[in-house]
Amino acid sequence: MLTLKEIFFYAEDSPLIFSQYLFLFIFSIGFILYGLFYKKPQIRNVYLLLFSLFFYYKSGGLYFGLLLLSTVVDYWCGNAIHKSNDDVKRRVFLIVSLFVNLGLLAFFKYSSYFVTLINDFAGTNLETYNFMAAISNFGFGTDFNVSEIILPVGISFYTFQTLSYTIDIYRRQIEPAKNVVDFGFFVTFFPQLVAGPIVRAADFIPQIYKKYSLTREQFGMAIYLIMTGLFKKVVISDYISVNFVDRVFDDPNLYTGFSNLMAVYGYSIQIYCDFSGYSDMAIGLAALLGFQLPLNFNSPYKATSITDFWRRWHISLSTWLRDYLYISVGGNRKGKIRTYINLMITMLLGGLWHGAATKFIIWGGLHGAALAIHKLWMRYVPGISRKNTAISKIVAGVVTFHFVAFCWIYFRADNVDKVKLMLSRITKHFNWSGIGERLVEYRTPLLLIALGFFIHFLPISWKTRAKEFFITVPDVAKVLVCAVIIFVCYQAKTADVQPFIYFQF
Repeated sequence: MLTLKEIFFYAEDSPLIFSQYLFLFIFSIGFILYGLFYKKPQIRNVYLLLFSLFFYYKSGGLYFGLLLLSTVVDYWCGNAIHKSNDDVKRRVFLIVSLFVNLGLLAFFKYSSYFVTLINDFAGTNLETYNFMAAISNFGFGTDFNVSEIILPVGISFYTFQTLSYTIDIYRRQIEPAKNVVDFGFFVTFFPQLVAGPIVRAADFIPQIYKKYSLTREQFGMAIYLIMTGLFKKVVISDYISVNFVDRVFDDPNLYTGFSNLMAVYGYSIQIYCDFSGYSDMAIGLAALLGFQLPLNFNSPYKATSITDFWRRWHISLSTWLRDYLYISVGGNRKGKIRTYINLMITMLLGGLWHGAATKFIIWGGLHGAALAIHKLWMRYVPGISRKNTAISKIVAGVVTFHFVAFCWIYFRADNVDKVKLMLSRITKHFNWSGIGERLVEYRTPLLLIALGFFIHFLPISWKTRAKEFFITVPDVAKVLVCAVIIFVCYQAKTADVQPFIYFQF
């Protein structure tokens, strides 16, 4: 039975996430209370702001103070930019927003990494010092470890979200929010706060002034997304992670090349089911509250080129990088060579955004190089590249998928040495004769990997019909389906709830 402490206080060893039953309990209570306020937009917005801050506190502890700091700074900068007609002043306020947001992100996410690089390069013994923890200890009597810098949950996501607000105002593309409460609601809205989708102010802020609307069809779709997202996360992603993928990536040398290859395929579907599962739940939860979030995944492994992949994978991030980074450094307006350089810069920084490690920079560099090569291919081999036959699509899809899967090794492995070891096991110690034995030994996780890919590659028309059928069935049937899915998730659940992969970013 849940205690008041478990409900109301942050637990460092058990942060609140969507796939926990505690979250389902808290959201259910919050949704019931929401029924008292949803018809009054101003009260509704304050209620959801407070609920979102509570959710973030349960997910990330006292770091919600940083979230409030970013909110206040960007609201003030946005208003100052909008009110000023002086280009210099407008640019200064934009720089303040960039400096505060990127400064906090750099401090918490990259301090330890760059200190380590300096020590390795110069032979020094520098140590990280958490001056913000020291200030808190001095001013508020806390007891934080000043030698440790812990990454606040979701800082990469809400930093990009608030930056898009000030940049769009600077570009005169949007008007500021009416007040700090409305802006705070936009920044902290809990469904997408800690792992996306990254929402633009232009898309979300107008919604907070509209009356609540939820049709029967929208309700059915919301429940469908929440349940399918939960299934993808708990039954597929978590199970194959704990029971197969993590074990192989932890020590590739203990496993055959075949098992290593299956782990690569397994991680490919694991990260998709984990992240798209979170996005589905976020979109569904937001819809129940009367808000629309953008599509974040569109069957990415059906892509027939690396460019197509990035139109389908983490769409809110890829479009953010395109609109605020790639275009800002020149895009394709500075000639062919600069276009390729800009692509590489964008993807290298996109890789670094995912984590403070050399492996993420390599991952981003590989994708940047692939995007540049694809542009060259489309330019100089137009006849072959534009062939649209079934065979050409299959070949292009297989090549694209295996390149993406190869890059995932860098993304998942602990370090580059582990990557080399896995590739060595796959290429030199495949052990063809032992495949049958491995298939039997790991039959359950391998079957779930196959199930994940099977569902992913189903035709869109089939998935659309499944959604429409769920929406139209009686509410009693919906309840039964939800009960079955929750029961299956409970049976598949590992001893410890697995945090979403993108929580670490």
